[in-house]
Amino acid sequence: MLQLAGVTKHFGHRVVLQAVSLTVAAGEYVAVVGESGVGKSTLLNIIAGLETADAGTVSLLDTEMTALDDDARTVLRREKFGFVFQAFHVLPHLTVQQNVGLPLLLRGFKAREMDERARKTISAVGLGGRENSMPRELSGGELQRVAIARALVGEPKLVLADEPTGNLDQESARQVLALLRDQVKARAAAGILVTHSEAAAATCDRRYRLTSAGLAPL
Repeated sequence: MLQLAGVTKHFGHRVVLQAVSLTVAAGEYVAVVGESGVGKSTLLNIIAGLETADAGTVSLLDTEMTALDDDARTVLRREKFGFVFQAFHVLPHLTVQQNVGLPLLLRGFKAREMDERARKTISAVGLGGRENSMPRELSGGELQRVAIARALVGEPKLVLADEPTGNLDQESARQVLALLRDQVKARAAAGILVTHSEAAAATCDRRYRLTSAGLAPL
C-alpha cells in the first residue's frame, strides 16, 4: 500500500530525516514514536506530498508521490488520504454533518450521496443523532470523533494521524485511539500514527522510533 525508501530531509545543515524506509500494508496500523521536534510531522508531510524530500521516494498504491506535480499530488491527497490532527480543525460555523461532509463537497459529490455517506460515517464513530450539533456543543473527545469521521468519509486508502490525542483527557484519548484503530482496520486502510506517547503507540500493530539516526523498530 505505502512504501518509503531512503527518505531524507535537511533543514539547512540539520538532518531531520535520515534514510527513512517503511512499508505499510492495507489494514495495518503503524506507530512512529519520537520526541517533539524530531521530525514526525515532517515525515507525515512528506508522505502526503505537502513537503518534498531531499532524497528517497514515497509510493502509494504503486504511484510514486515524488514523481507527481503539485496538482496531481493534490488530487491524490484529496481522494486517497485522510488526516487527523492534534488540533481538531473542526470549522466552528458548520454543523457536525457539514464538517464531516466537507471533503466530499470539495470532491464534487452530489448532495444526496454526500449526506448519506456523512451520516453513515458519523454513526460509525459513535455520534449518531448529533449531525445537527454545532462544534461549541461538543466535548473535546466528541470533536476529535468529528475529525476522525471527516478523515474517513472519503474512504481513504491511507490515514495519517498526528498526535491525535494531545488535547484530550486520558479516558477520551483511550476511546479515540481505539476508535481510530478499529476504523482503519474495518476499512482496510493503511494507518500511520505519529506520537510521543508510548501508550498511544501500543495500540498499533507495529511500532518504530524516529531519531536523527533514522527509523528503528521497537
